[in-house]
Amino acid sequence: MSHQNTVFHQLLKPILRRDFERLAHQHHQGQKLRKATRWDQFFAILMSQLSCRQSLRDIESNLESQQEKLYHLGAKRIARSTLARINEEQPACLYQQLFGQLLKKCETSKTTHKFRFKNPLYSLDASHIDLSLSLCGWAKVHESKASIKLTVGLNHSNTIPEFVALGDGIENDMVQGRALKFPSGSIVVFNKGYIDYQWFSEMTNHNISFVTRLRPKTVYRVKSQSNVLSCKGILADEHIELSSDYAKKRGAPKLLRRVEFYDADKKRTFEFLSNNFHLSASTIAAIYKDRWKVELFFKAIKQNLKLKSFLGRSRNAIQTQIWIALIAYLLVSFAKHMAQDGWSVQRLLRIIQVNLFERKHLRALFSPEKKWNKQEEPQMRFFL
Repeated sequence: MSHQNTVFHQLLKPILRRDFERLAHQHHQGQKLRKATRWDQFFAILMSQLSCRQSLRDIESNLESQQEKLYHLGAKRIARSTLARINEEQPACLYQQLFGQLLKKCETSKTTHKFRFKNPLYSLDASHIDLSLSLCGWAKVHESKASIKLTVGLNHSNTIPEFVALGDGIENDMVQGRALKFPSGSIVVFNKGYIDYQWFSEMTNHNISFVTRLRPKTVYRVKSQSNVLSCKGILADEHIELSSDYAKKRGAPKLLRRVEFYDADKKRTFEFLSNNFHLSASTIAAIYKDRWKVELFFKAIKQNLKLKSFLGRSRNAIQTQIWIALIAYLLVSFAKHMAQDGWSVQRLLRIIQVNLFERKHLRALFSPEKKWNKQEEPQMRFFL
């Protein structure tokens, strides 16, 4: 009978061990590790993310029960005390850089978003990851809450978070949001929490379009109006100038676009603000509606990855766990091309949870209704 690698082994193929060890050497503090390596740490936490292990003891027991399958993965059983110590002492920036390298190795996605325009489309949003206030006093937001904030720029073509930042929960969304460097020619959609007139000017100067909601009571002057199609729910399409003293002080763009849209399903009227004058008004409204993808992304990682309970209390230990969770999402996203059409990353994560150490082809696991040649080795097509 021919040998078949485990599902875990196939998911790890995009990560080259020599590249990982090079990063581990660069991001090492203190004395040389003797009882375990950074790869052992990474493997244990990644396993806990993909199989929903809940504690250090749970991780240790699961690795012990799978010892015969760890050799070909270059890993070994790690004691819970050793794992806890490495999480506390060794810098999390190793996994932040590993995440960035995996994104760079991923080839340009062959899929496109659902719109006709060719510009890259991103949704910018942030979500709180709740922590225990009694255990993580450094993350205090107010008297009854502690959290760390995850900011994401999600690519709509492949639902991969191409831009990621971690910040304190008490920070304003704009602190991390405006630090993300979106490419020229892209379109970024975000909610009213990211409204900053000076940032709007910077994006306009860098040829980056944005779509957001217009804040109530915004002071503006209508410069011109365009004909609208009421059958598509468009009530107004105007070129406006923000005329308040605050907008002028912050250097707001001289000309912006206001689109008023009536949603018949929700029976609500929405006002959108954009610096894009080329797309139709209905497309502007549809772009903002498509922002829901980033909400689904946060829902998927919080429900299917280990982001509700943590293996440590320090900022470094928690950031380590979050970055490895994002790497897990990325690895599953890479393998998504083997799945049936319409299958989400969330569905794939649920399947992987119960098959992580099974010796099955990913193609057969993700497309059970199709008959695959047993000798056909799944090909990862996301490398340059």
